[in-house]
Amino acid sequence: MMSARGLGLSPALRQSTLVSRRGMWTALSFPSKCSLISQRGVQTESLPPSASQEILNAQRLHRPSSPHFTIYQPQLTWLGSIANRITGSALSVLLYGFSLSYLVLPAFGLSFDGAQLVDIVHSLPEWVKLTGKTFLAAPFAFHSWNGVRHLLWDSGKFLTVKGAYITGYAVLGATAVTTVGLVCI
Repeated sequence: MMSARGLGLSPALRQSTLVSRRGMWTALSFPSKCSLISQRGVQTESLPPSASQEILNAQRLHRPSSPHFTIYQPQLTWLGSIANRITGSALSVLLYGFSLSYLVLPAFGLSFDGAQLVDIVHSLPEWVKLTGKTFLAAPFAFHSWNGVRHLLWDSGKFLTVKGAYITGYAVLGATAVTTVGLVCI
C-alpha cells in the first residue's frame, strides 16, 4: 500500500474490489466524486534484432556507471587475484618471447645462443644482475606459491574468509623468502 500512496492511487484502490465470475476475476469500480481512472491501450510492434540492439545500447547510455574498484578499500583477496593474473601473464610473455627469439633470430642471421647470452649477462654490472634476478624471481615465486594456494582450495581446504586471509599472508611470506633465496643463488 506504501507504493500506492506514493503514486496517489489509494482512493482508486479503495474503491475497487475483485469479484469472481465463472472462475475469472474482474474488478468492480464504485463511482466516486473525486477520482477517475484513465486507461490506455498498450501498443507493441515487432522489431528486427538490429533495432533491439540499438535500443539496448541507447538504454545503456542512460544507466549510471557502477563504482570503480578504486573507491573500495583494498583487500588481500582481490589484490592477490589481480597480482596472480599479472604475474602469470608477465611470465608467459617472457617465456614465449625468449623462446620465439631463440628460434626465429637465427633465421635472420642473428646469433642468439646460450653462450652469447651468458657473455651478455656476465658483462653487466652487479646491481643490474641483482635487479634483474629480483624482477624475475618475485613474480615466479608469487605465482608458484599462489598456485599451491589454489590447489589447497581445490582440495576443499581454507575456503572460509579467515582461511583465505591465512593462505594469502602465507603466500606473501613464502614469496618474500623464496625471492631472497633465488636472488642469492
